Amino acid sequence: MHHHGYLWVGEKARFDTESTRRPATSLVEPTPTGPPEVLERYRQAVAEFAVTDVPPIETALWLKKPSKLIRGTWEEPKDAAGWLGRQLAEYAPRFASEQDAAQVAPRTASAVDRLGRGGDVSLGYYLRRPYFLSVSVVTCSPNRAAPDLVCPAH
Repeated sequence: MHHHGYLWVGEKARFDTESTRRPATSLVEPTPTGPPEVLERYRQAVAEFAVTDVPPIETALWLKKPSKLIRGTWEEPKDAAGWLGRQLAEYAPRFASEQDAAQVAPRTASAVDRLGRGGDVSLGYYLRRPYFLSVSVVTCSPNRAAPDLVCPAH
């Protein structure tokens, strides 16, 4: 078992575009006579999910993304959580909420426990408008939430 780290910073409106955050395989293909907005959402999911760096709707689905999006790989949960903590500390001055900034250390500590049990960690923070930060560490080989997903780095 090992862990991959992912980081995304971007406009909140882009993060909120759900069609690019879901793989097309999780959607029902619309009929050609369906509403245009439904057809467009499906088209976006097919075209963009696998290549966009926007975080997936489910943390484990990072494993379906290209390996070039991996920011680091660690064997030990403590090392992966340390990376997560460093990312949070780097962005904390830009957090929209001072309360979120105060939670960096406790969230890093709880990540060690979760990763050690084979879970994933996904944290999101509003930064000064209009930006959003997503930091995730995904357990790989196997992932407890999606054991059939293969490691993108192998």
